Amino acid sequence: MGKIAFVFPGQGAQAVGMGKDIYDALPQSRAVFEQGNKALGFDLSQLVFEGPDSELKQTVNTQPALLTTSVAYLAALSDRNIKPDFVAGHSLGEYSALVAAGVLSYEDAVRLVRLRGRFMEEAVPGGQGAMAAVLGAERGALAELCRSISEEGSIVELANVNCPGQIVVSGSQTGVAAVVERVKEAGGKRAIPLEVSGPFHSSMMKAAADRLSAELARVTFNAPAVPVVVNVTAQPVSNPEEIRELLVQQVYSPVLWQDSVEWLIAAGVDTFVEIGSGSVLAGLIRKIDKSVKVVGINSLESVQAEL
Repeated sequence: MGKIAFVFPGQGAQAVGMGKDIYDALPQSRAVFEQGNKALGFDLSQLVFEGPDSELKQTVNTQPALLTTSVAYLAALSDRNIKPDFVAGHSLGEYSALVAAGVLSYEDAVRLVRLRGRFMEEAVPGGQGAMAAVLGAERGALAELCRSISEEGSIVELANVNCPGQIVVSGSQTGVAAVVERVKEAGGKRAIPLEVSGPFHSSMMKAAADRLSAELARVTFNAPAVPVVVNVTAQPVSNPEEIRELLVQQVYSPVLWQDSVEWLIAAGVDTFVEIGSGSVLAGLIRKIDKSVKVVGINSLESVQAEL
């Protein structure tokens, strides 16, 4: 029998109306949204279900919205008796994975990601940071290009290693623009600037990480019920204190998603269950290894279907 990994999406997967079908149909999922409203002190569910999209896209709202939707879908699976062998999440999705593994309570996690979103937005003044998705470049060559541009005085770094041929870079406006312009030097086909509110997962986020560290110190971290494969190292971590420290580093370190998926497959995972809005991770996982099974739990219909 192959092993199962539950994986959780991050920013970019949001959509107005996500989770509304399970909210309407399933009391355990509705309870998650209601808990979120209470923990945050405002009607998060109304923003998720009705928008406007421009408000849902603000990092400070996107992060608690996606976490809540993922946890609500996870709750929808609670009576299905499907247990993961591992959990992992992409950037923000790591918090959903930690809730799934029992490391963080949902209430603590939703408050933390609301603050994380705020700190990330406030870390760099608007218009100074940027991100771009680079297609077709080789990782080593792209890292080298980023290093030489940074040495010229414009910070740019690898931010998300998503799958072969798709790497996101992050840093200063000028640094990212230089990568977009010089992408062919790294063997890349093209680079697409992303609509984001800051240079996430770059060293420019250190101030946000410091502020988040103080908040993480106030929260209880439990030992995980199942191993959590984390973004920073692409390795499983079971020590709660180490998880806490890695969440601080995660804010300014690259998300090693491809490496994490490859580690899971090597550990015997042949079924990935993506829990939450959209199907971004399913697409990435298929590009990493076509032979594994990927199931999306992102609608009432998918909750009720056989895995």
